[in-house]
Amino acid sequence: MPTRRRAVLILAVLAGLALLSIALALSVGSIHVPLNEVFATLFASGSDGMSGDVVRSLRLPRALGGFACGALLALAGALLQVLLRNPLADPYVLGISGGAGVGAMFAILFGLSVSGVNGLAFVGALAAMLLVFGLAHGDGGWTQTRLLLTGVIVAAGCGAVVALTLSVAPEHKLHGMLFWLMGDLAQGGDPLLPLAALALVLAVALPFARELNLLARGADTAQTLGVAVGRLRAGVYLVASLATAIVVTYAGSIGFIGLIVPHLVRLALGNDQRLLLPAAALAGGSLLVIADTLARTVVAPQQLPVGVLTALIGVPVFLYLLARAPLARR
Repeated sequence: MPTRRRAVLILAVLAGLALLSIALALSVGSIHVPLNEVFATLFASGSDGMSGDVVRSLRLPRALGGFACGALLALAGALLQVLLRNPLADPYVLGISGGAGVGAMFAILFGLSVSGVNGLAFVGALAAMLLVFGLAHGDGGWTQTRLLLTGVIVAAGCGAVVALTLSVAPEHKLHGMLFWLMGDLAQGGDPLLPLAALALVLAVALPFARELNLLARGADTAQTLGVAVGRLRAGVYLVASLATAIVVTYAGSIGFIGLIVPHLVRLALGNDQRLLLPAAALAGGSLLVIADTLARTVVAPQQLPVGVLTALIGVPVFLYLLARAPLARR
């Protein structure tokens, strides 16, 4: 099968998987709603009982928010893997999640509302982003290694502050703090912000897919071919960081999606960013929706933090990819 036809087929399969994952999320739960009733409920003009309220008011916003967050994490991972030229780079490696965690822990500790928690988490994420970029930009400019090491150090410092906050927090607040740190879509609310952010990230990143392809070959090669490497790097870092910050603000810390999804999509489609970015968004969104559906049904009526499920999926996949890496370098 020609490469273009194969790529189109894979994108079509991923789009179908995305629709199927959302349909299952609307159907499965403590109140089972058959798929035919799900579609009828979505397009009904009036109220049709408890099932309609559950699907439209509870499950649909959560599914759409989860899909947008998963897609944003996968896009951020794909962009950072190009930026750092490391196929195992992760959106949280640059300290964005740690900064958001510090802000959220302080907000919960002082008893702020959900909007206050989200606001301080976003401020913390932006502060960590500016801190990492400022510290990594030395006299000779910044390199991938300097940015990565600075992010790791800032993330470690934020982790220490979070641990200190947990150790002094009252016992009745620890449950909410731990759920937020492990990722939880239950308190996400209106999915408009992550959906708008997803559309914006795709609209900004896709026109620069050719430049990203050249950057993936090396900064010198890209600059020789006319790419403004400095501005492109700064733009990639800003877009990926803001995408991660919005996800962490909306759903807490959800790991591994930005790590494993872009890498697996790259193995299937190659490193052409024109295909990789939309494919990663579809796959990442589907994975998080499926993980969240499992999180609220495996031990129902209790709900698990979705970050636990993504970690259980991501760890073995990461170990498999890590085992493949020495073979890939030969």
